[in-house]
Amino acid sequence: MSEENEELSIEARISRWRLVLGSSAQSKLDGMRGGGAILNDAESVMDRALAAIYDDTGNNKDAMQDKKSLAGLGPSYPNLATWLSDIRLYFPKDIVSVLQKDAMEKKGLKELLLEPESLAAAAPDVNMVSTLLALKEYIPKKSKEQARALVKALVDEVMRQMEHEMRRAVVGALNRKQHSPIPSLPNLDWKKTISKNLKNYSVEERRLIPEKFYFFENRHANKEWHIILDMDQSGSMCESIIYASIMGSIFASMPSLDSRIVAFDTQVVDLTDSCGNDPVDILFGVQLGGGTDINKSVSYCAQFVEVPKKTMFILITDLYEGGVEAGLLRQLKELMESGVLVLVLLAISDTGIPSYDERLAQKIANIGIVCFACTPSKLPELIGGALKGDNLKDLMNRVKI
Repeated sequence: MSEENEELSIEARISRWRLVLGSSAQSKLDGMRGGGAILNDAESVMDRALAAIYDDTGNNKDAMQDKKSLAGLGPSYPNLATWLSDIRLYFPKDIVSVLQKDAMEKKGLKELLLEPESLAAAAPDVNMVSTLLALKEYIPKKSKEQARALVKALVDEVMRQMEHEMRRAVVGALNRKQHSPIPSLPNLDWKKTISKNLKNYSVEERRLIPEKFYFFENRHANKEWHIILDMDQSGSMCESIIYASIMGSIFASMPSLDSRIVAFDTQVVDLTDSCGNDPVDILFGVQLGGGTDINKSVSYCAQFVEVPKKTMFILITDLYEGGVEAGLLRQLKELMESGVLVLVLLAISDTGIPSYDERLAQKIANIGIVCFACTPSKLPELIGGALKGDNLKDLMNRVKI
């Protein structure tokens, strides 16, 4: 390594330590540098952005407490939109999410999310949208359009990632189980045709001579399954609700499924008719926070079960029950024993193992109902596998966080 490159490497290290340690380390690092500015222009912007959240000294702290001047993102930042623009320019996407989350939690910036210019500049990540949904009752008229646009941006992004695989999994589970006597090459079930005709393999000719061909049925508009999505809308479940709402809207758009979407805390809200096809409407229809009465919601949903063996009931909750626990267990058991496919989803999250009532989860497992926790990318495999009749315990191990 040349002397010049070695010097540059030392400078880079000093600059990084300055960004990590903040302004309190300036004087000590100046002595190590041997003259010249420690931070270049871009690094200075990064430093101010980091100091706005993590530096609790001097004027910056006072400014943070003044929400009219950006709850204090410092005198160099006239508004939150500028700060958001800076961090999006100089930091990677995953770091932007962390900075936004820390800004909201550490510096009381939640109110600032309700300003139009702040919402317009915000990156559409799950943490940001979760906070926005929790505050939606306080969104002023001037910010409603920008708030909805931010939520829609996240929904569209997740929809692009999820929709194709979810549709393919559901269609594969439903339409590939029934075979048709009508021959059609595009609908040929190669796997079953080969499997059933292996006995007719000709060693001399080195080829399979089928006696019978098997064809899949074409898709049709009849409702083959009824899916009831029952979502716990307590504040801790917000991330799961975002993904569940998108999943529910995909179900609602599929002609082979009859879907019902319900949200609950201590009260039950049926979102099916008002916004079942639009995940953004679903999200703005939930009320994050409050207590939890899972038993009441299950009782409400049970009335819509008409053909148990063609009904999937998906309960999304952390199982912190504020209602009648014994009634909840009884109703879940009755649904399962009647033939309903019951899935309990503890979380749909990328953030790790969820917090939930392990005691109640064990009681539910004891009556034969499997409790799942999975990432959004595993949802298609979970739903498709359940509809195909896969062993649910094996399925749980395949999709668990």
